[in-house]
Amino acid sequence: MNQTVNMPLDVVIMAAGKGTRMKSALPKVLQRLGGKPLLQHVVETAAELKARSVVVITGHQSEVVVNALNSMNQSFCAINNIAEDAINTPATANNAPILAINNVLQEPQLGTGHAVQQAVPKLPDDGMVLVLSGDVPLTQADTLNALIALANGEKLALLTIDFANPVGYGRVVRSDKHSGDKVTAIVEQKDATDAQKLITEVYSGIIAVQSNLLKAWLACLDNKKDFSEFYLTDIVKFAVADGIAVVAHKINDAAQVAGVNSPVQLAELEREYQLRQAKVLMEQGVRLADPARFDLRGSLVCGQDVEIDINCIFSGQVSIGAGVKVGAHCVISNARIADGAVIQPFTHIEGEKLGVSIGAGALVGPFARLRPGSVLGKDVHIGNFVEVKNATLADGAKANHLAYLGDATVGERVNFGAGSITANYDGANKHLTVIEADVHVGSNCVLVAPVTIGAGGTVGGGSTITKSTPAGALSVARGKQVSMTNWQRPKKIVK
Repeated sequence: MNQTVNMPLDVVIMAAGKGTRMKSALPKVLQRLGGKPLLQHVVETAAELKARSVVVITGHQSEVVVNALNSMNQSFCAINNIAEDAINTPATANNAPILAINNVLQEPQLGTGHAVQQAVPKLPDDGMVLVLSGDVPLTQADTLNALIALANGEKLALLTIDFANPVGYGRVVRSDKHSGDKVTAIVEQKDATDAQKLITEVYSGIIAVQSNLLKAWLACLDNKKDFSEFYLTDIVKFAVADGIAVVAHKINDAAQVAGVNSPVQLAELEREYQLRQAKVLMEQGVRLADPARFDLRGSLVCGQDVEIDINCIFSGQVSIGAGVKVGAHCVISNARIADGAVIQPFTHIEGEKLGVSIGAGALVGPFARLRPGSVLGKDVHIGNFVEVKNATLADGAKANHLAYLGDATVGERVNFGAGSITANYDGANKHLTVIEADVHVGSNCVLVAPVTIGAGGTVGGGSTITKSTPAGALSVARGKQVSMTNWQRPKKIVK
């Protein structure tokens, strides 16, 4: 054969299993690891491999899995600025390749061989096929590239690993234990002899092979062994019979081939996943107080000398500038934090779609909450139990205690008092509050939007402001204090 590793790559992902051990109404492949479904990790790896297409084999709760795939498709296109109507086309308008995600139904579920048979109509004849599992999320792209290169378009390549306790796994049988490269069979646990059960090299479930070869072997599968399942592993004996070399790429990283079958296994793999992300960040210079108490459920880009304390959770897209300090127990999602800012403990930053932006040298927290659309300028102070939503605070503005700023534009050097709020909602619509530069808002004030507080003005404590105020003015809107000297406090009646 004259095939090369430059052949187009098509990825088949098996995702039809019930996952009964998860004891969950959610399909196993949609259980979340690092904030994303297991299946999404595998699809993203396919994208990293620059696969021409992905064929996902669904079965149990197929509709739910397909809906999740559609969401993944849309997200992938959004990230790559690809129009949704181009999702399942071979190329965009500028001829840039995109990832086409297709699905096929396996019904009934009659084993791994039967599953891959369902994908055959979706597989072109001119490519390499990589078979992955939707519940094995941490296989690395460089490992799979090595496997594909080993197949080289003319071999059947298996990803294998040595396990000290291989019980339950298919054993890799070689013709000569000293040759190290010729595989003659994969024997399932229940079919293995006593001698074969002593073999520690096991099959991961991941293969790479030329499409035409795979299709021919899949057509030869039968279920005569137990009349219930078609084994994908039987293709090994067909390859040997056809004189096609069967080779193994053996790795020593168990997490890359670890599947998820129970909540315990999911939790174990979650910690391994998080530790790996933590190590990458630390290698880049990030100071993590304890990498075992760190969670990244999206992407995190950090500048130099960033410090992150324990039990912080990052999700979505987060960027952190140089010299930023993040205190313990913070939750940060879809945010940009500029150089030198300090995020004190127990702060929640929830950017969602609008995002949150925090300026250089800002001080936020502890126990603060920044909601979508919050934009903080340089040296802004947001203190304990202060909530900001869809509001812009200019450089040097401060709200240090127990305040709410929603749908507001706040000028430079404004001091917003404790217990004060912008009343932005009239029961039907949101309205804007404008607080111009150098305003001082006293404690326990209500600014009823729409309203503008003129530059340099002061709002007396306890005021409810319903009309705009002129620049430089003292504005007070509260009832007159009355003291009754002869007042008697009510007394409790004794029965």
